[in-house]
Amino acid sequence: MIDRLIILGATGDLNARFLLPALVALRAAGHVGDRFELVCADRRDWSGEEFRRWVSDQLDRHAAAEPGETRKAIADRARYRRTDATDAADIASLVAGDDPVAVYLALPPAIFPGVVAALGAANLPPGSRIVLEKPFGEDLDSAVELNRLLAGVVPEQAVFRVDHFLAMTTVQNLLGSRLANRVLEPLWNSANISEVKIIWDETLALEGRAGYYDGVGALKDMVQNHLFQVLCLVAMEPPLSLGERDLRDRKIDVLRSVRPLTDDDVVRRTRRARYLAGRAGDRDVPAYAEEEGVDPRRRTETFAEVELELDNWRWSGTTFRLRTGKALGHERKEVAVRFRPVPHLPSGLGEEAEPNVLRFGLEPESMTLALAGIGTAARTLAPLTLTARPAPPELPAYGRLLLDVLLGNAALSIRGDEAEEAWRVLAPIMSAWSRDVVPLAEYPAGSDGPAAVRSG
Repeated sequence: MIDRLIILGATGDLNARFLLPALVALRAAGHVGDRFELVCADRRDWSGEEFRRWVSDQLDRHAAAEPGETRKAIADRARYRRTDATDAADIASLVAGDDPVAVYLALPPAIFPGVVAALGAANLPPGSRIVLEKPFGEDLDSAVELNRLLAGVVPEQAVFRVDHFLAMTTVQNLLGSRLANRVLEPLWNSANISEVKIIWDETLALEGRAGYYDGVGALKDMVQNHLFQVLCLVAMEPPLSLGERDLRDRKIDVLRSVRPLTDDDVVRRTRRARYLAGRAGDRDVPAYAEEEGVDPRRRTETFAEVELELDNWRWSGTTFRLRTGKALGHERKEVAVRFRPVPHLPSGLGEEAEPNVLRFGLEPESMTLALAGIGTAARTLAPLTLTARPAPPELPAYGRLLLDVLLGNAALSIRGDEAEEAWRVLAPIMSAWSRDVVPLAEYPAGSDGPAAVRSG
């Protein structure tokens, strides 16, 4: 297990809200002890004491449920170094030593190539690992080039292209529910399932993230990585094991089976939009184009929907709908598996039964199954819903992610060829949208989204 973690971009939102609280959770669960070193680096000219005060403040806000002494233990061992992450000399000083390190790039993806080049020149200790947040590149060409740079620094097994969705309990439960239950696996195919919806609808708006989001948009921020990863777990063939090679081989099979989209397909099967001014919950939300830091000329979308089909034996004839949106009226974060109707209803039982729908709630975590049951009146049908909630996980998603990095378990990270394949799937959509083949629709903040998809 690696005992030295270096976080580049340590004064940013990712570290404050997720990485530092995850380390507290790891400490509370006994996964990191007194030998663990936390080195935090960024451009700000802070003293070590100033940084530790900042860490304490962030942990009080974002890890308040953890014991105070555990929060203090992480804050006390956080060492700060003012660093230019693209400067080879700065990086060499940061990683110096004989023991391997895990270097976490909590940085804007646009500077990943420069940082990886600096890491390559710094002579990382043998056994070191590099962790990169999404999105991995901004298109196929940049992903290929970034993979090439990484291959010159560390072996593929030491590259962790992380996606915290894969560490979420309910996302992992997709595999468990499918593969460990005889009642489900025989039905898990197009003969029984008509549609799978993978939805991440948020009431949150931009929330001060224009510096990152306006250059990315909903399609790259959510669909290309998070929702594609969920798609892979829903649609993959059963792996021989949950080991690194078997699991990742089956995931890339799914992406390779996605039917390529023509311009006509993109028009029929994709939608994009951005929010106008409106009221979401108890707050007024300005139009996206008027948010601070947004360049309206970029025409960045805050809503994206993509319908895909898989050309393989198991899923031919099933539609996969991936959707995400910001500043919507209701939170909806789930995988909804819609089964086909029964082939025949006995006379007198009613004209039609609602399709069975199995829902995996991603946030909050839950699982529900909608069935048709006997109603209060004789020989009538009525909806019946079975609900289960999993036990709280021992670790938050980022805690599980960091533990895998420190242990060297890459099964839930994204392999280089998988990252490239995801961009290949998205390339026709990106091209068509850049040419305005699909118009950029609009929807009021706090609504159900653009009119064309409100029924979905």
